Amino acid sequence: MFILEILKAVLFGIVEGITEWLPVSSTGHIILLDEFIRLQASEEFKSMFDVVIQLGAILAVIVIFFSKLNPFDPKKSPAKKKATWELWFKVCLAIVPSGVVGVLFDDWMDAHLHNWFVVSLMLIVYGVAFILVERRNEGIQPRIGKVWHIDYKTALLIGLFQCLSLVPGTSRSGSTILGAILLGVSRSAGSEFSFFMAVPTMLGASAIKLLKFLLSGAAFGFQEFVILAVGTVVSFVVSMAAIKALMSYVRKHSFAAFGVYRIVLGVIVLAYFAIKAILA
Repeated sequence: MFILEILKAVLFGIVEGITEWLPVSSTGHIILLDEFIRLQASEEFKSMFDVVIQLGAILAVIVIFFSKLNPFDPKKSPAKKKATWELWFKVCLAIVPSGVVGVLFDDWMDAHLHNWFVVSLMLIVYGVAFILVERRNEGIQPRIGKVWHIDYKTALLIGLFQCLSLVPGTSRSGSTILGAILLGVSRSAGSEFSFFMAVPTMLGASAIKLLKFLLSGAAFGFQEFVILAVGTVVSFVVSMAAIKALMSYVRKHSFAAFGVYRIVLGVIVLAYFAIKAILA
């Protein structure tokens, strides 16, 4: 049975590693996967597991973009070191809005918004939004082509868009990338900035969930530790591939395909749970 739980953790890690970075809502996929494959653990552990395995995804960002994110790199000139520090300041500014809203309303949103109807609705709504925005931007040259050129005002506005991702099914990367595109940032620069914002954002979210779990007094033994470690490691490995694939994709393609995927998935989720509710 323990081996089976480890295999489940592997599957959750794969789904997290792929969907965390693609604008398709990792929460929506995890909720759907949890409907068919459930870890044999307490609700407190499951809630914490879903968030903490994101640490593997964060590590993938740090590894891939380490040189760009490292202000202490001796190979960088003073000007490049300054630009790196400024990039971090912009990232920190951008995460403030969602951090404040998240801390104030985390429990309320978990209780009232973490359900299949909200998730399916947001999948569809933002799927339509991606298609419309991409059509609107056809032939329009972005005013900001590189992540270094994002100013503090634009960073803060992207951060405001990230607040939308607190609603399950929206997608953190989806809301920030969509916001960046609307603000005139190129897909590649918007995607990179979204990835960088994820580092402090997801570290904070993981720390809060882990603290709540520990304070709840729920059991956390060797088996739980192994399951959490496996999910996190798999999430890291898969995220490495997913991030590289997405960055390669956005250089030549729009996000319209992800919009179509979101709409299809949203309709499937809506239909499945509606039928289940009727038959219950």
